[in-house]
Amino acid sequence: MTDGLRLRHTIRLGVCLVALTIVAPAAAQIPPAVPAAPPPAQADAPTDALGRTTPRGTALGFLNSARKDDNAVAAQYLETRLTGDAAETLAHQLFVVLDARLPARLGLISDTPEGSRANALTPDREVIGTVTRDSGPVDIVLRRVERAKIGPVWLFSRETLDAMPELFDEVTVSQDESFVVRAVRGTGLRGGWFDWLSVPLAVAAFYVATLLLNRLLTPLFAAILRRISKGTLQFPANLLSIPARLLLVAVVVRWIISTLPLSLLMRQSWSTAARLVTLGAITCLLIQLNGVIARFIHRRIPRTATAAGTALLHVLRRVADTVVIFFAVFATLRLLGIDPTPALAGLGVGGIAIALAAQKTLENVIAGASLVVDQAVRVGDFLKVGEIVGEVDHIGLRSTRIRTMDRTIVSIPNSQIANASLETLSARDKFWFRHVIGLRYETTPEQLRRIVAEIQRLLAGEPFIDPSSVRVRFFRLGAFSLDVELFAYLRARDWNHFLEIQEQLLFAITTLVERAGAQIAFPSQTMYVENKETGAPVAP
Repeated sequence: MTDGLRLRHTIRLGVCLVALTIVAPAAAQIPPAVPAAPPPAQADAPTDALGRTTPRGTALGFLNSARKDDNAVAAQYLETRLTGDAAETLAHQLFVVLDARLPARLGLISDTPEGSRANALTPDREVIGTVTRDSGPVDIVLRRVERAKIGPVWLFSRETLDAMPELFDEVTVSQDESFVVRAVRGTGLRGGWFDWLSVPLAVAAFYVATLLLNRLLTPLFAAILRRISKGTLQFPANLLSIPARLLLVAVVVRWIISTLPLSLLMRQSWSTAARLVTLGAITCLLIQLNGVIARFIHRRIPRTATAAGTALLHVLRRVADTVVIFFAVFATLRLLGIDPTPALAGLGVGGIAIALAAQKTLENVIAGASLVVDQAVRVGDFLKVGEIVGEVDHIGLRSTRIRTMDRTIVSIPNSQIANASLETLSARDKFWFRHVIGLRYETTPEQLRRIVAEIQRLLAGEPFIDPSSVRVRFFRLGAFSLDVELFAYLRARDWNHFLEIQEQLLFAITTLVERAGAQIAFPSQTMYVENKETGAPVAP
């Protein structure tokens, strides 16, 4: 190894040692990387084991505990300073009053921690019902209060609890004096047995009564209707259909649960069932009414638009039935305490998507409906749509079929027909008779006057021609003829009849021209040859 090479290696080694002496102390001063501390675990929101975080939870929890005679737990739902037996006695009194007189609308109580906020000035106050008493109604009020380690909970308010002793005595006395209660006690039925058997037996008995009432009233009302309408109207086979009977039964159930001494649980159950039956019965009655209206309209559809009118009426009835069922489902969900708003939002978005996808189809359907209602086009009409001429063979909801003169079928979308200019040829009240007769230039003025006068008399004497519309005039010196215009309006049954009348008139006019000694002109040309000597034209 040469001295120069050794020197270069020595310099490189010295630079590396100097770099290490500078970097090592600096690296020692850099603190070691500390792993990031995990985020503090979010403390779970405090929960109430008794379910008092919502007004509905408080009401149902109290009723369930008191119904099991667990008054110690039921007292935990009260905003009171009483403890021990006094608090349990107050809970028992509250349960007796609510069980006897609280309206059966537990499903309408708010199930949100904030309550319904019916009164913005008192957001911590929730009225879940009103019970009656001799001195006036009493609101059953829940109040939201703060509890340590639990947070806000809903409790029966002090103002409600202050009225309970008086209400309890009033309810007890009224039940002891009630004729219905004494009658029930005399039958030996007690407690749950009466609750479970009374309403079903009453419902079954009344439904049988509606069957007998239907058999008695149907013939009577049928006879009255036949006498009034003189047999033009047909009476239904049953005056009280099944939905009508169920509606009457639901009304009777509402009356029974307000009369019999039933517990709040049974009143709530039967009230919900009665409301569901009422919704179902009204829905069925509305669907039946849609059918009656559809049949009434169908009998008044013109025969020329029967196919399209029937199809449109079928679609409209299905739409009306769907709307009725939709509102029935919406009301049922609301009755069961289910919020259908998210589902409605989803249906709205889906409806918009479907409407955009079926835009052309809906446009044709709406145009078809307008054609049927306006009766602008009818089956059998002979019309002209643009360049298409033919007879209307069928009018549908999406398109209209036209049979052309070539005996082919052309289907035109209804939207095009609705936006096009239609010329209905078959709707003419009169037919236009117009011709131009060209006479040869050799015709004398006397012959021309005679021909015009004879044709005038001929047209005026024709029974199918409107005399006020007849016009015969020598009106033009044509290129190769003397032109006479014939103008008149014919009354004919149809196009073929018009052609028949026109043919006879043209034969008669030809005969008149020949009798006058004139001739019909035909296109002709006269050629002149120039004389080369004189330069003057010479006739051939």
